[in-house]
Amino acid sequence: MSGIKILDFTYLLPGPFATMILSDLGAEVLRVESHTRMDMARLAPPYVDSQCTVSCMHAFLNRNKKSIALDLKYPESIAIIKRLVAEMGYDVVIEQFRPGAMGRLGLSYETLSGINPGMIYCSITGYGQTGPLRDRAGHDINYLSLAGIMGYSGTKKAGPALMGIQVADVGSGSNNAAIGVLAAVIGRMKTGRGQYIDVSMTDGMFPYHVVSALGCLVGGAEPAYETEILNGGSLYGFYETKDGRHLSFGGLEPQFLSAFLQTLGLGRYIARLLEPDINGELKDRVREVIRSQDLAHWEQVFSTVDACVEPVLGVLEATSSPHAKARGIVVEVPGPDGTPIRQVAAPIKFSDYEPAYDRAGPALGQDTAEVLKSLGMTGDDIADLKSKGIIGGV
Repeated sequence: MSGIKILDFTYLLPGPFATMILSDLGAEVLRVESHTRMDMARLAPPYVDSQCTVSCMHAFLNRNKKSIALDLKYPESIAIIKRLVAEMGYDVVIEQFRPGAMGRLGLSYETLSGINPGMIYCSITGYGQTGPLRDRAGHDINYLSLAGIMGYSGTKKAGPALMGIQVADVGSGSNNAAIGVLAAVIGRMKTGRGQYIDVSMTDGMFPYHVVSALGCLVGGAEPAYETEILNGGSLYGFYETKDGRHLSFGGLEPQFLSAFLQTLGLGRYIARLLEPDINGELKDRVREVIRSQDLAHWEQVFSTVDACVEPVLGVLEATSSPHAKARGIVVEVPGPDGTPIRQVAAPIKFSDYEPAYDRAGPALGQDTAEVLKSLGMTGDDIADLKSKGIIGGV
């Protein structure tokens, strides 16, 4: 994506993750941040520097990006943004405010596309730019709930289960924003025109029902807890070992299921798999057998068995595994003082492109002076803006 220049008006997780994807692919990303209202991602511990000023989360999400600190309540700040679009080639905007906020600031798609008809403008929100929930606040758990995901993701006894990660924020918001921008760039190559992209994190979760739930739209049964092959209604799942660890089994196909049962000494059940109500009895037997040995034992046993069985690992175990090392999952990126810090690498491998990891997320407004000088502003101009509270980080 070399040559694509993005103005990033996002914060927390969904937008910054999207622009990190695009930055990893070579786009030039300039974060437009407030120096009067801190992005909470900058404050989340742990920190990567001894002064506890640079959050690990921020350092990861904003690597390779530049930062300009502007108070967008001032017309001078809006004028700077418009000049960046008109003079410096920033032709992609990604923003994450509530619907209408950018318009009230004077930075709507209509305004910026009037300056550059090739403008690609992506808005990420919880519920989209239209509809009765458009102005409502929300977080990942709310989007998953309203999209129906949590209606069958859990157990009969406990109900919905917390995911532990932000599935809607990243899987829907970040990824669909990146996909939308990439598609719009291809469209612009053909037509010369940009376009507006409306990404709703809730909307983006509905396609995730494809395996277990979309059948109900054409007359199938409504999914419920522990009724589907992926949510506890089959042997697919997690099993506790003797030492309190867990083993995962994902063998949906007959050959994997047969190999799994044979290895556990439960081959006698293979001929009974089509019997009604066999699932409960069989799961009890599987739990009993797996709970009889430590995780290490089962890792060794299944190391040569093709049955879709793997250990449940902690994050440090996962990132230091032989497979993770072979795939280059962890890279070292220059931190605030130049000392390398460990981060997760871009996950897509190309035959003719290698992502560069030049620096971790910058300090707030670290590049403000450089950006303003590129617009022809003098040191006195910049000092004047600083004295009025219009800019920060200089």
